Amino acid sequence: MGRSSFLLVLLALGFFFATYNLLTLVMHHKGSHSGSEELYNPVTGMPDEVRRWKGGPKFHVALTATDAPYSKWQCRIMYYWYKKMKDMYGSDMGGFTRVLHSGKPDNLMEEIPTVVVDPLPEGLDRGYIVLNRPWAFVQWLEKATIEEEYILMAEPDHIFVNPLPNLAHGEHPAAFPFFYIKPVENEKIIRKFYPEEKGPVANVDPIGNSPVIIKKVILEKIAPTWMNVSLRMKDDPETDKAFGWVLEMYAYAVASALHGVRHILRKDFMLQPPWDTEIGKNFIVHYTYGCDYNMKGELTYGKIGEWRFDKRSYLRGPPPRNLPLPPPGVPESVVRLVKMVNEATANIPGWDTE
Repeated sequence: MGRSSFLLVLLALGFFFATYNLLTLVMHHKGSHSGSEELYNPVTGMPDEVRRWKGGPKFHVALTATDAPYSKWQCRIMYYWYKKMKDMYGSDMGGFTRVLHSGKPDNLMEEIPTVVVDPLPEGLDRGYIVLNRPWAFVQWLEKATIEEEYILMAEPDHIFVNPLPNLAHGEHPAAFPFFYIKPVENEKIIRKFYPEEKGPVANVDPIGNSPVIIKKVILEKIAPTWMNVSLRMKDDPETDKAFGWVLEMYAYAVASALHGVRHILRKDFMLQPPWDTEIGKNFIVHYTYGCDYNMKGELTYGKIGEWRFDKRSYLRGPPPRNLPLPPPGVPESVVRLVKMVNEATANIPGWDTE
């Protein structure tokens, strides 16, 4: 072998061992930092949120519902999007239960996993149907076998728009802060149910019970108190008048504070069209508000628009398939909401049935 050939062989061997050592170093780095924020793909790189997401404890999705047509069609759309998002990267969703507080099975039992519980005794809710929610959770937690350590309390008019991770942190539940829940501004009323010896009114979080991700063992303690505070609030004329349709939300916030539970407030937990105009990295669309626009794409809230989507337009039965899309200029959140409703209704068998 000539001198030049020998040098070529040495160079080739040197390149081989250098490459081998580099690969070994990379593999060792990956093995010793599994799940670390420092871990990355040495070839392509990965976005920060992909690198950092490690997966958390699974949570069980639970929503309370009635057997009214208005509740049914919303539950069907909600469950459709749960199934689509459940196994996507970034999701910590586990099982699903519709807690049906009508006292008897309905025609969705085979389509949606459901547990039937009793409503409050007749007349006790005084026409405020939401008062059944805490009672429904008390019964469900007593009778159901729930494998997951955490629970997401959700509602029929929620649509998962991005994969939802477990936003809770250990003993601290995660909740969405509502701008209209103002415990401090209602201190006089709150003090009827949250005495001074418990601490400042600021300990009562500006939240409702949904969306909330919470440890099951903590919810088991809070739920009976939540139910009792709800009934006491409804029995008090001043409180009933002041809190109105959000009374049960205040009751959950007060019950949590009575148990010393503070929530992590996550504004990205949920968006509410038409006021929130972009989907972004938010996780849930809550379509509680009507969306009314003229054909120029201008919001006409408070006045029925030339184009509109309002869930209350469909109290007696489901919306038709293929709803018309909003006119140009309407915010992304509203357009996406209608597209998601249309996708669900196009793919749910027997959509037009009650």
